[in-house]
Amino acid sequence: MSSLLRWASRFYPRTRLAPKSFPSHGYQAIPSDYKLEEETLPDYLPERFYPVRIGEVLNSRYQVVGKLGYGVTSTVWLARDLDKHNHVAIKVSIRSAALGNLVHHERNVYQRIDTGPRHHPGRAAIRSLLDVFQLDGPDGQHECLVHPPLWESVRTFLTRNPIGRLPSPVLAIVLLRVFQALDYLHNECKIIHTDIKPDNIMFGFEEESCLEDFEQAELTNPSPRKEVDGRFIYLSRQVDQPKGVGAPVLCDFGAAVFGDSVHHDDVQPDRYRCPEVILGVPWHSQIDIWNVGCLVWDLFEGGRLFSGTDPEVGTYRGRAHLAEMIALLGPPGLELINRGRLKWKFFTGAGNWKAGIDPYPRTSLEKLETNLEGTDKTMFLDLMVNMLQWAPEDRALPQELVNDPWIAKELA
Repeated sequence: MSSLLRWASRFYPRTRLAPKSFPSHGYQAIPSDYKLEEETLPDYLPERFYPVRIGEVLNSRYQVVGKLGYGVTSTVWLARDLDKHNHVAIKVSIRSAALGNLVHHERNVYQRIDTGPRHHPGRAAIRSLLDVFQLDGPDGQHECLVHPPLWESVRTFLTRNPIGRLPSPVLAIVLLRVFQALDYLHNECKIIHTDIKPDNIMFGFEEESCLEDFEQAELTNPSPRKEVDGRFIYLSRQVDQPKGVGAPVLCDFGAAVFGDSVHHDDVQPDRYRCPEVILGVPWHSQIDIWNVGCLVWDLFEGGRLFSGTDPEVGTYRGRAHLAEMIALLGPPGLELINRGRLKWKFFTGAGNWKAGIDPYPRTSLEKLETNLEGTDKTMFLDLMVNMLQWAPEDRALPQELVNDPWIAKELA
């Protein structure tokens, strides 16, 4: 019956929904001097953010029903598509002038993603883009990206789990989907993500009744908020756990770059930064593989493989990070060192370490303690070894990692 209704809807379009009336009173008023959500960001300026209001209809189509979250460059809202009768997530970017040349970057990345082959399994492992539109705010223009709504990030999942790590089968499906996504991005689209972290991998929904519950909760128990100079700032509302959790997808392409050219930029989250970025070696798509290798430890072992914290200053430094790598992997080869424009900061001309921090007590990746034992441990550490190689050309490719034996065993 449902397939018949979908077929019929092609010829008999649905009637456009009328916007709902969301309450303008009865909410908890937060004191104006209390910093809330995006106001807590170090460089927060109110005029950079579009003053979204719950109940507002954006682009004559999407009625905002609640706030999902915020970040340095955007706020994210759940909205109902009045034309298609479903919910969407809308990422409302800060004022375009504040983003400079990056204002359309993420949209351009998604447009390239959309040109890839639709049959590739990695395409479904990437959050899709449904629509793009511009908002004219009181202080300038804002670009808005419309996505399918998702439930929660891997980071949020970890914070709710008492053991602070992913169970083996969940890690395996997360890794499979990430490797499928990277195979699609690297090989079909020539895109490098550069920012793979727990926040940017999210679980979807198998069914979306929890979104209806979210909307109803906003109608009956409106979100706490504060008003400053006619601008409302809302407290984000959590989406309840769905009856069925969907497969994870890779998200957030704001830091992605095109892989058609050589790159030298300083990218990646500090603790996931790969050797070639620190050394100033021209880098390519294999930086994502190192990134995932470090991420695995955070997700599965409840701790960091590398921190990069310099004991002399208490903050991240490249020399401390390289010292940790040497302690675990042994010294890098001279050939890799000589490719780095910053090699002089860390190594002598003969390739000897000189950066002033003794590499931490030596061990090896193959001998690390894990939550696994026996054959499972050996297979898991083999996966880690395949990703965490000094030279990018020695790391396994995503299309190879899709078929990793440990992942296959966990998903069998």
